[in-house]
Amino acid sequence: MSDLRLATLVPLLITDAPAKAAATLALDGGLPVDVDAVITEPAGIPGRPELPRLVEHVRLKPPSMRTAAGIAALVHAIAHIELNAIDLALDICWRFPGMPEVFYRDWLRIAQEEAKHFTLLREHLLTLGFDYGDFDAHNALWDMAERTRHDLLARIALVPRTLEARGLDASPAVKRKLVGAGDKRAGEILDVILHDEIGHVLAGNRWYRFLCEQRGLDPITTYAELAARHQAPKLRAPFNLEARRAAGFEEAELAALSQP
Repeated sequence: MSDLRLATLVPLLITDAPAKAAATLALDGGLPVDVDAVITEPAGIPGRPELPRLVEHVRLKPPSMRTAAGIAALVHAIAHIELNAIDLALDICWRFPGMPEVFYRDWLRIAQEEAKHFTLLREHLLTLGFDYGDFDAHNALWDMAERTRHDLLARIALVPRTLEARGLDASPAVKRKLVGAGDKRAGEILDVILHDEIGHVLAGNRWYRFLCEQRGLDPITTYAELAARHQAPKLRAPFNLEARRAAGFEEAELAALSQP
């Protein structure tokens, strides 16, 4: 395939999760980019395996960390988030024309890092005696992608800057839980993920501000309006302020987190 944006549709449509990750990692980042092409949406986005069974978020109970299955269920939940993150980054590449070339290369890099994360977690699951698909999961991340499919500003504001930034907040506690249960390898993988995810949220902040400036919008008031319009989840403490600062959030944005 001769265009990067078209090429991202190939792994996006793959239904097998490990094959999706492998195909994403195999994408050629040096392909030319037709930034202005309006691509017709094919059927089947995103490609999904038959398992895991997708249920409402509220129906998923926190796993007990006293059993091997409970530890594996938490690792599986993180792997499912990373699989969704692959699709989200690939979807931004093909869906939204008219951005600078570096925008698309940014999101391909992010998709490949998410594929690396999924692969690390899936390989670890196998050592625990389980595989991806062995536990139920939820579809909250992709639900937000559907709500923002017609507006790049909303997509950037509410996926990397909201849902993925929540991962920065949750990471320390999840790591403590897994390491406390004796899973040191999972803790090491979470360190890799946190390092990379700071860069992903940083890219989200950079492109969000680019779009706000382009459209003559105030970033803080615009974010509040988009969050309300698209029913983004309410952000709750504790916040990983160190990671959020590293990811490009400004002090006024961090202060707004604690406001009702």
